[in-house]
Amino acid sequence: MTDIQQARQNAIDSQIRPWGGLNYIANNALKSIPREDFVPEAYKNLAFADIEIPLNDRAKMFSPKIEGRLLDALNIQQNEAVLEVGTGSGYLTAVVSKLCKSITSIEIDEELSTGSQEKLKALNINNAQLQVGDASQGWQSNDFFDVVIVASAVPKITGRYFHLLNVGGRIFVVEGTGNAMSAKLITRISEHEWDTKTLFETHLNTMQGLETAASFEF
Repeated sequence: MTDIQQARQNAIDSQIRPWGGLNYIANNALKSIPREDFVPEAYKNLAFADIEIPLNDRAKMFSPKIEGRLLDALNIQQNEAVLEVGTGSGYLTAVVSKLCKSITSIEIDEELSTGSQEKLKALNINNAQLQVGDASQGWQSNDFFDVVIVASAVPKITGRYFHLLNVGGRIFVVEGTGNAMSAKLITRISEHEWDTKTLFETHLNTMQGLETAASFEF
């Protein structure tokens, strides 16, 4: 096993699994995508560290343990369509592409989106569609999704676009402000019923455009 392969395995064994990331298929997907290729040059040596790696002055990557935990909670299936709000580095996009039928990923920063597109192309990933757009202002789609991943914190999520989620669909979102933030799994259990489960306390940057808003309408 090479040093980089060992580092990938160590991230699974010492960060992800102890923190509740126990989904074997998801962990294999995390291991199969070269995280180090998605990390900015200045942070290459920290690719597998238990930190949120900065991508620019506004965006950060999830730490490996949060990636593992959210994938465990969502339990994405091969026949499912996924919406990702915030492409960021494109690493999680690439990982999720291995687990689902298709993934649509929206990113406000055109430079990040373009860089992610190039990396996905280099890995021959063809079931991911990347779009540049401001999700904080609402998002229009004719498609329906089984899974939504919101990759930054929102003050409060409200349901203007919840109809885009199929019954049985799940949303991962970090909700709250300041130091009072918690990761939640919201499941659509019927046409008008939703189940919300709090997963863990954390702290992420607030979604660009929502810094002074009271809610995020999905």
